[in-house]
Amino acid sequence: MDLNAVRTFVAAADAGQFQEAAATLAITQQAVSKRIATLEKYLDVRLFARTARGAELTIDGQAFLPHARELLRVAERADASVRPGRRVLRVDVVARRIVTAVLLQDFHRAHPDIELDVVTLDVDVDAAIAAVEAGTIDATFHAVPPQRPLPRGISTARVIDEPHELLVGPRHPLADARFVTPWQLAGYRIWMPGLPVRGEVADYYAELTATFGFAIDMLGPVFAKEALLDDIADSSDLATLIGEGSRYLWPDSYDLRRIPVCQPTPIYPMSIVWRDDNRHPALVELREYLDFRRADTSDIEIWIPTWAQDGLSGASGRATRS
Repeated sequence: MDLNAVRTFVAAADAGQFQEAAATLAITQQAVSKRIATLEKYLDVRLFARTARGAELTIDGQAFLPHARELLRVAERADASVRPGRRVLRVDVVARRIVTAVLLQDFHRAHPDIELDVVTLDVDVDAAIAAVEAGTIDATFHAVPPQRPLPRGISTARVIDEPHELLVGPRHPLADARFVTPWQLAGYRIWMPGLPVRGEVADYYAELTATFGFAIDMLGPVFAKEALLDDIADSSDLATLIGEGSRYLWPDSYDLRRIPVCQPTPIYPMSIVWRDDNRHPALVELREYLDFRRADTSDIEIWIPTWAQDGLSGASGRATRS
């Protein structure tokens, strides 16, 4: 069905005259007549009865009008869903169970009038930045070193400083600890199957483990997170690291424990990435919200990798055992 013809039909129905519809659409009256004739031929019905006073809807025309309006509304929504500058705010949260997705959901609750398109690109930082540059997405979250060269017109801002927690089952030796230090992880089996072997996440954990002298076991098949939680709940030696803002659910019978890691607190730093010329008003709202929600780490001892340091006091890529 020709949407231009449908749009012309609605304009003529609202105006009651082809001449006024032509003026509204900035086309000739002849073009209005031609489009409506085409639509009538397609539907095999008469939509208008021509009278001395103009054009009146036939019974079929009256029946078709509400559906024609809905067709135009659907077309508008479809167009806005993909056209840069018109679509809803499209944000890559990387994964739907980590802190980025949780924060975006909180943002939506605080601003329910702002429409969001939440996606997970499952790509590295280079491909994510390229997607922002191309306008495929409005924003993404990645660990972007302050000194990293960026394409012209691309900006980043560090908005998330996420602490770690140790996740263990009830029979693990550390199950009743109020907290653990990074140094205490040495000698325990920290199991993270599927951890990337290159890229920003790999670089972070490589420096973290080298600094505090523990190892991460990446061996084993990668099933869903539920399978990992099931194994940890049933084990007396398995543990894993998760972000403080990560959202995982498990049965009460698992009795899993989330234990803060501190003294110092390892921080995974994440930045929002956007294009400077993106004028989407919701993007400004999101950045301001993330700035407001960023954790205050000024009163605790933190550790961040050397490649992510941006002059924060108390941050260090090196640590000594106290």
